Amino acid sequence: MSSLKFGTSGLRGLVTDLVGWPSYAYASAFFRSIAATTGVGQTVVIGRDLRDSSSGIAATVAAAATGAGFTAIDCGALPTPALALEALRRGACAVMVTGSHIPEDRNGLKFYRPDGEITKTDEAAILAALGDISTEGPMAAAAPATPEPGATDRYRQRYCEAFASDILAGLRIAVYQQSSVARDLLVELLTALGGDVVSIGRAERFVPIDTEAHRPEDIAFIRDAMASGEFDALVTTDGDADRPLVADAAGRILRGDVLGLITARYLGVDTVVVPVTAGSAIEQAGGFRRVLRTRVGSPYVIAGMAQAEGAEAVVGFEANGGFLLGSDVTLGGRTLPALPTRDAMLPILATLAAARKAGLSLADLVASLNVGETASDRLPNTPAEKSGAFLRQLGQAAYRRDFLRPIGEPRAVDEQDGVRMELDGGRTIHFRASGNAPELRCYAEAGTADEAEGLVRWGLAAAAAAMTTGASGSASAPH
Repeated sequence: MSSLKFGTSGLRGLVTDLVGWPSYAYASAFFRSIAATTGVGQTVVIGRDLRDSSSGIAATVAAAATGAGFTAIDCGALPTPALALEALRRGACAVMVTGSHIPEDRNGLKFYRPDGEITKTDEAAILAALGDISTEGPMAAAAPATPEPGATDRYRQRYCEAFASDILAGLRIAVYQQSSVARDLLVELLTALGGDVVSIGRAERFVPIDTEAHRPEDIAFIRDAMASGEFDALVTTDGDADRPLVADAAGRILRGDVLGLITARYLGVDTVVVPVTAGSAIEQAGGFRRVLRTRVGSPYVIAGMAQAEGAEAVVGFEANGGFLLGSDVTLGGRTLPALPTRDAMLPILATLAAARKAGLSLADLVASLNVGETASDRLPNTPAEKSGAFLRQLGQAAYRRDFLRPIGEPRAVDEQDGVRMELDGGRTIHFRASGNAPELRCYAEAGTADEAEGLVRWGLAAAAAAMTTGASGSASAPH
């Protein structure tokens, strides 16, 4: 059975299942769906991350483009948002070869229309076109792709033109380079904006940095790197640089939704769009005219930004830190044009600049927002039918009250994506089925890390008992 799974923005799976015909077929299906809606004779820009398998898969995508009558432009190794920016500039579609934060034995394809990320409707159209390419056949020989080395430079210039050249002056910043495709760009840009930058941890092999579910070895590396007290912050990104990671002077990693909150406030926007997994501090922190909640996934956030009627400036961000700029914004008389796709560079720059502007350390800046603590975990090997039945029960008021009795009374419920329940004391607990794996996920929010982690432990134990026995609220309250 193939490991390939098509979901948010594209395809992921084992390299052994992706190379050759499968990547050719999915890319061909994408090009067919684009041609059906925008006409033939289109251009595609192609980029890749630094995995060993990415260059070969990119060549296969170029061959599929040739077979579909598209002109292929090779942008080389560059951040996904830089490729998206180039696609928007050219009015071209784009394919990024990347597995993002997943291990090197896996890879993927991210697809962009000429006007931005693909939508859920586009996903369905690609899968429908794939049905007509189900039988393996001869692959077209790729015409030499036209190289385009300037895409990364234009992405860098975007931020050099929008931010003053001294916004990071006085900050000593460690750039954890690892295998991020933006590892050199980060150093160049932070230096250009006044930062005192030191590169650390450059890797020859791919390092799967997850900006939301941190690996113990990454946490340890970051804390050890910051133990000397030499740095005000450490920054890095996931593999394709559309998700940021920022740590304070003590090596504590800032939550992705907190980076989004700081960035949105720094940009002075009036409307923010976030998925239901982002912390409630976004509403509580104030400063926004409107906060819209969506299902999990950048296509839903993008759709929410498009529906934010009357907004002067709208942004979106996710719990993983990926930031989407839905409107042009002005910073000190300088304009930063919209880029409605996940980006790591903007939240890194804005968060560091916000701390310097306020004269606060990162830790004190976060403390001033009173964002609380969050935790999350999952029940693996939970079939969709089991998690679905549990979530349907949890959607019933009587069952929900019984289930939650050991920990409190639900005050508000959001059923956009799973069931998110607000409790007393600023606490929340949220259950949802994973969109790309057979597992039930539990998220919690509370005043302290211990309390949030205790809620997650209770939630998973109670959910497991409920799915096994049909009982509700069978686990004792957390302590």
